[in-house]
Amino acid sequence: MSNGRVIELIGQKARTAIGMILAGKNNDDILNALVLDADEEQLKQLEEYREKVQEISRRIDASDEIGSLLNGFAGGYVEPGPSGVITRGRPDILPTGRNFYSLDPGRVPTETAWRVGQLLADKLIANYQKDEGAMPETVGFFWMCNDLLMADGEVMAQMMDLLGVRPVWAGNGQVKDFAVIPPEELAHPRIDLTVRTSGIMRDNFMNCIDLLDRAVRTVAVLDEPPDRNFVRKHTMLSMSDGADEDEATARFFSAPPGSYVSGVNLAVFASAWKTEKDLSDIFIAANGYAYGGGRNGKAMHAQFAADLKTVNITYNKVASDEHDLLGCCCYFSTQGGMTAASRQLSGKYVKAYYGDTREPKDINVHTLADEVRRTVRTKLLNPRWIEGEKAHGYKGATDMMKRITRVYGWQATTREVDDWVFDDITKTFVNDPEMRKFFQENNPWALEEISRRMLEANQRGLWQADDKVLEELKENYVEVESWMEDLAGEGEYQGGSIDIKTADEVDTWSANMGGIMKKVQARLGKEK
Repeated sequence: MSNGRVIELIGQKARTAIGMILAGKNNDDILNALVLDADEEQLKQLEEYREKVQEISRRIDASDEIGSLLNGFAGGYVEPGPSGVITRGRPDILPTGRNFYSLDPGRVPTETAWRVGQLLADKLIANYQKDEGAMPETVGFFWMCNDLLMADGEVMAQMMDLLGVRPVWAGNGQVKDFAVIPPEELAHPRIDLTVRTSGIMRDNFMNCIDLLDRAVRTVAVLDEPPDRNFVRKHTMLSMSDGADEDEATARFFSAPPGSYVSGVNLAVFASAWKTEKDLSDIFIAANGYAYGGGRNGKAMHAQFAADLKTVNITYNKVASDEHDLLGCCCYFSTQGGMTAASRQLSGKYVKAYYGDTREPKDINVHTLADEVRRTVRTKLLNPRWIEGEKAHGYKGATDMMKRITRVYGWQATTREVDDWVFDDITKTFVNDPEMRKFFQENNPWALEEISRRMLEANQRGLWQADDKVLEELKENYVEVESWMEDLAGEGEYQGGSIDIKTADEVDTWSANMGGIMKKVQARLGKEK
């Protein structure tokens, strides 16, 4: 029996048990229906399960979203309540219909998140040592606001542990400061960070960025040997290259104030790149604005590049199945862009890892390639997910197309996607007659985009396609292209040719990028 079938059977039994509990059935009836025997301890667990199910049901029944909305419109008082993710053990977010608040940003990381962050840091280091036989000096993070809103600051705690500092909580649970962990208590050297924060993180949680920035500055001046304090090692190296202390300790970067894009996704989707260096340059130019410690988006592209050059690992984390690395182009644009830039600047293979805290009892860190495989198998190529999307017609076709183009984006930026993924995507969405019929009837433009991206992946050498799959793809694209011609009517330009333009070929783009990259090259001692 496959793992998927086992999970499906477990889900069916759980739904049966929940339904019988809500119908008032006793434990004997439930066990008989499930064809199960239970000892005294298991009966006790079932009773606890019953209480939780009934409590959640009561909370759901108490939800009154429309009533609360109308009450609010009428100027009435709407009771406040927390927000969060119920699948991470947060039934307190129910009932809905309350005036919800996200969190107190002064309370992250929580003590529980600190313990999780320590485990993540240990697993990250252990994986790298197993893979590379060495200690990482710098970890490049994509730090998103979901870490605080959904996971109480688990990644923030992980970064603190890597730096060798710990949170200090006040009696009310707020984080009032940090404390430096003495060298003799550290299980690893103080590992450096290079962090690209999301725009929402930057705009709403600057207190958290400032706390970590102070930690970096503090660790950078500790009198410790360079092989035990990589923050100090890299800071001193930057200062020897002419950077002042404020620049040399900059570790938190994002897009300029008011901007929310990391740039690489735009280049990938526009086919406006030829080499990894093109993507690297775009990532540096679009994200070289420093934050924390009053920097407030100060342009520090040369320091950003110097930090990226030291990166050994790029990293992000999943905390809930409600979000995954194909859910938005920002994932590949940022972690993928950071990976491409770090590899290009260092001339070395930079590992890409993904943390997983979806199950608190099974905290894990694995490769980005494994995370892509997991997400593709469980969602993108899952027949039940596909059927669910098809039920939404045009919108469902668009969503499938977006996820597939993000697979392409990950491969363009990291080269961490297996050939079989592209083979199976092509067989499932393009070469299958029933799927082509669905797209033709609901959204033919989505299938044209999917087909063209698969051809582009092959033409760029990103996908070594199965010969039969590729031949069928080409034949089917001719059919899809004929749909486009019928839909477009008359026009001078038709067809699926891909015109590639880079910054060198667009005057204004070249001028903007050129000035930035000259400063970067001067700092890193490279000639164009």
